[in-house]
Amino acid sequence: MEKAILGLDIGGTSIKGGVLINGHLEDIRSIPTPAKESQEFILETIALFIESYLPHDIEGIGIGIPGLVDAENGIVLGLANIPAFQHVELGKFLTNRIGKPIFINNDANCFALGVHKFGVGKSYKNLVGITLGTGVGGGIVINGHLYSGVNSAAGEWCSVSYLDHNFENYCSGKFFHNKYQTKPKALAKKAYDGDKEAIQAFDEFGHHLAELIKHILYSLAPEAIVLGGSIRKTYPLFRESLEKNLATFNYPTVLEKCQILLSELDETAIHGAVALVDFEKETVNT
Repeated sequence: MEKAILGLDIGGTSIKGGVLINGHLEDIRSIPTPAKESQEFILETIALFIESYLPHDIEGIGIGIPGLVDAENGIVLGLANIPAFQHVELGKFLTNRIGKPIFINNDANCFALGVHKFGVGKSYKNLVGITLGTGVGGGIVINGHLYSGVNSAAGEWCSVSYLDHNFENYCSGKFFHNKYQTKPKALAKKAYDGDKEAIQAFDEFGHHLAELIKHILYSLAPEAIVLGGSIRKTYPLFRESLEKNLATFNYPTVLEKCQILLSELDETAIHGAVALVDFEKETVNT
């Protein structure tokens, strides 16, 4: 039986899992997150979900968390959408329960590592991954290594002040919800059908996202910036406005050497969690 790596994505609405066997992601499953339950109930739910995968002969488990994480000690410091999950020793609990190596990190960091290990970022040593969904997340790979920062908080550009709020309010689904009272997917359908207001919405979104990308270029000047998350699928609708605004970047030679790419991975979050295990194993063995 081939050794497998299990990847988990723990979100506010669902917990998704999948195993990597011979380079292929298999047995993808999802269960609802008991977000309103007690910490003990949630821990038991996660443990039972993992145990259902053990027939695969799991050698390591990676977990992506949408919040701050003390990765070294496996402690989840807080999740906004799961009130009971504050300062949870998830790594210790699962190690004692499952008996397998456990690696935990912020989900956006996992995404960046995932696209570097398995996706369009393979050929780049220095890249930034940006997840565009309900919120906006960022992860950083430098010289082929994930840079998480203290409490896995590196790349949290979502909270950087921008206009009257922060980048998350203008570079995620919140922008469409707050200004146009609808979801990006529904608005995209209208835009493709020629609706002028919907087209304008994505033009504005592209402009704002370009400002975020400029911020990243000034800070890190990466070789590639990879866009992930559900909103990346609407890229044709905001590409023109994004490129128009990026053209005003002060250092054109830096911009010319940075590729803006779209993640092609269907299960990005799980790939990222799997990559976290793979990366940690390599680090230990180096």
